[in-house]
Amino acid sequence: MKYRSALALGASAALMTFSLAACGGSTSASTVASDCVPQSEVTTMQKGILTVAAPEFPPFSSVSNGKATGIDADVVLEFAAKNCLEVKMEPTSYAGTIPAVQSNRADVAIGCYYRTAQRAEIVDMSDPVYTDEMASISADNVVAVSAMEPLKVGTVDGYLWVPDMKKVMGSNLTIYPSAVEMQADLKAGRIQVGLDGFGSAAHMYKDDAKFKVAAVQKDPRVVASTEPAQIGFPHTKGNTSLTQALNASIKTMHDDGTIVKLLVANGLPESAAEVGAPRLIK
Repeated sequence: MKYRSALALGASAALMTFSLAACGGSTSASTVASDCVPQSEVTTMQKGILTVAAPEFPPFSSVSNGKATGIDADVVLEFAAKNCLEVKMEPTSYAGTIPAVQSNRADVAIGCYYRTAQRAEIVDMSDPVYTDEMASISADNVVAVSAMEPLKVGTVDGYLWVPDMKKVMGSNLTIYPSAVEMQADLKAGRIQVGLDGFGSAAHMYKDDAKFKVAAVQKDPRVVASTEPAQIGFPHTKGNTSLTQALNASIKTMHDDGTIVKLLVANGLPESAAEVGAPRLIK
């Protein structure tokens, strides 16, 4: 799935209209205990219910047989539990997720959304939950950019590192419209290294023992290798109580190790929890 371009076009996607109901209805989490005490006071569209726009995008977001899974889903469910909120997961298309939040059909969206200045103009963004690290996929575990330079390398269009890697690699870099085409060339030996987001790559190659997925070593020539994109939760614009509650819960989960635990459980590296200070991609 070509998802990074979709992420970059948040403002354009917001002009489109989508129906959440047409994508399969909703599922609800377990009932909140009557003696639950919330971590924060938070206002949602429906009192006591957190409505979540959830695209099918493992290992970040997936809803199947009434159960939501993925790192983003796990964190949101933990947030809801801390704040005594019942969760209503609304399955939607990836392109329809941000418009659902913008049009007040969902309180929050999940699905590995970059914290961008463009996106923050149309929805509010939580503090960073984890980072989407630049990852290499190779049979020989090639993780240094310098080691990639003499090789044939592929990547997917739309990622933050593409402009820098173009300068470093020149004609040795092939840019693909999606990870599917890149995977085909990698398996056929037409390229020796593939570059993708760590989560996407880990999921795509989880059953392929030939290829190793690893974080790319930091290289000052490639900014995305030193400052990976921060992932946050888009939520309804102007709902300061939701922003504050999300941020308080995310901080708690960073401090007590919950984020690390959930990352590892979803096949993502512990290092993705090292988010640094909040920043927006411009």
